[in-house]
Amino acid sequence: MARAALACCASKVMVVCDDIPLLRPASPRYHAHLPMSLIALDSLARFYGRRRGIEDVSLGVPEGSLFGFLGPNGAGKTTTIRVMLGFLRPTRGSARIFGLDCWRRSREIKAEVGYLPGDLRLYPWLTGRDALRIFGAVRRRDLMRRGRELAGELDLDLGLKVRSMSRGTRQKLGIVLAFAHEPRLLVLDEPTSGLDPLVQDGLRLRLRRLAAEGRTVFFSSHSLAEVESLCDRVAIVRAGRIVADGALEDLRRRAGHEVTIRWKDAAGAASLAPPGFLKIERREGAVWSATLEGPVERLVAWLHGRPFEDLAIGRPDLETLFRRYYEGEGRPT
Repeated sequence: MARAALACCASKVMVVCDDIPLLRPASPRYHAHLPMSLIALDSLARFYGRRRGIEDVSLGVPEGSLFGFLGPNGAGKTTTIRVMLGFLRPTRGSARIFGLDCWRRSREIKAEVGYLPGDLRLYPWLTGRDALRIFGAVRRRDLMRRGRELAGELDLDLGLKVRSMSRGTRQKLGIVLAFAHEPRLLVLDEPTSGLDPLVQDGLRLRLRRLAAEGRTVFFSSHSLAEVESLCDRVAIVRAGRIVADGALEDLRRRAGHEVTIRWKDAAGAASLAPPGFLKIERREGAVWSATLEGPVERLVAWLHGRPFEDLAIGRPDLETLFRRYYEGEGRPT
């Protein structure tokens, strides 16, 4: 009875209640242009009637990477994840994990995936020990030993019932259940929500260690600082479409440099016309804040002989990139 009752809950934490076939090796034929992709989405779309959830989403997530999936609520992050995990059928396009079709081979995929949803819901009568026993029976693995180790690291009381847990404590239990079977792929939707800063730091450290071991982490978040500190690759989703995808350093490089020029006096600054490769974003007296397109040498040559006092040049941080994609027309301006 308890096992059957957990079936609905299990769909949220990536457990299936039927027999789980052995996962076959990924086919080398899928996504020829992304041969090393553990997750491969190609022109993926999901509509709810006439309303678009996602459209034309193409992503390749390399094995062993920490991949950040960024966007505000309603941008399409959760819909993408639900299609990836076989909870939703795509309207068109394809989604593959381990080389297997995410809709037709969902059961096999789930055997090697740990999933923490953004809104974790568990039955109020469950204790952590109950959940580990039931999930272990479903997965045909003993999860108690590893679950106890993880609970100890997170300072989680496995004897506590869900109804008595705070939001942060429930999140800790969700982490234990997602990690206990040591999956090949972790799909984490806002995993640090409700956790105190020290626990967040510990989780990020664990994720880096898992990626170093060759496991893959798909990390969905709206926390820009968190993704920037953790992930080596990011995709930004806006209104159901991917507007940026790549290594964070590549995105920064394509976005140009942030430039601050301090002139010797405000009157002199007002009389100057900026060159075409320098987009002025703000003028405040003798200070220009701008975006430089192209090599730094051009700017230095243009400044030669002009009355500037100070120059600062740097790459934009993730928050700046994100704002450009959302405030512009889907690309840095």
